[in-house]
Amino acid sequence: MAVTYKDYYESLGVPRTATADEIKKAHRKLARKYHPDLNPGDKQAEEKFREVQEAYEVLSESEKRQKYDHLGADWKQGEQFRPPPDWQQEAFYRGGAGSFRSGGFEADFETGENGFGGFSDFFETLFRGRGGARAGAGFRMRGRDIEAEAPITLEEAHRGTRRRLTLPIDGQKTLEVTIPAGVRDGTVLRLAGQGEPGAQGGPAGDLLVQIRLEPHPRFIIEDGDNLVLELPVAPWEAVLGAKVSVQTLDGQVQLTIRPGSQAGQKLRLRGQGLQRRDGSPSDLLVKLKVVVPTNPPSEERKLWEQLAAVSTFKPRGE
Repeated sequence: MAVTYKDYYESLGVPRTATADEIKKAHRKLARKYHPDLNPGDKQAEEKFREVQEAYEVLSESEKRQKYDHLGADWKQGEQFRPPPDWQQEAFYRGGAGSFRSGGFEADFETGENGFGGFSDFFETLFRGRGGARAGAGFRMRGRDIEAEAPITLEEAHRGTRRRLTLPIDGQKTLEVTIPAGVRDGTVLRLAGQGEPGAQGGPAGDLLVQIRLEPHPRFIIEDGDNLVLELPVAPWEAVLGAKVSVQTLDGQVQLTIRPGSQAGQKLRLRGQGLQRRDGSPSDLLVKLKVVVPTNPPSEERKLWEQLAAVSTFKPRGE
């Protein structure tokens, strides 16, 4: 029996040399675009969705793809096709029914004419044979993923925390989310099965929680992990050296400022920064900021005048 040949690569808009990842991305994009839930009553979108699912069912599995590619690249879509005499009519669905899930969509294929209808004659000829009953399909649609944002402080990112989120599911759904230590701004936490319920008994989607770090009054993050703290120091501390107390996320530590330190210089406190996801600590970089009195009393001003008179220091190298 001749059937209409289908170019599955063309259906997904990918070349025959496409990688598995490229095929997966193309399917995910098209399946979302033509999903029946997003195109209610649109028969063309429904047909395109079936076509995309069928193409992905073949090209996403190496064994089926190899079998399909064995036909060669000379067939054109729309031509009448008969499998070669030695073609193996093996059913890749063991038994009469099967299922697949990919890219956020799940479909169950059962015997009978219902739901959105079965795969094409071309598919059934190659991968199911013609010995049994023709398969129809009833689609169990996976629920859509829900996105939420969780603002947290730097201290919470360092130690971990919990957030109670209210989601627009079934009116309103409240969920407490555990945020592990070591997250960074933009980190996305995936909570499987906490998204929208699936249709016709399909699985629920996922909840995607994006972490947003709130600005900190003292610290900033540098190079993704290390913390930077600007530390004001007096001119004599920079010239003569000093031991000063520095605030970290875990408390006070002592920092040694060496004589002759310069404004803008960064001193590294190892292991005193932000915790990483693997549990190891980053570093704290203390940036020196030399500050001077803006309105010193007369006695102190005289001392500065005496220093200016005897100093041989030339800051501009004159």
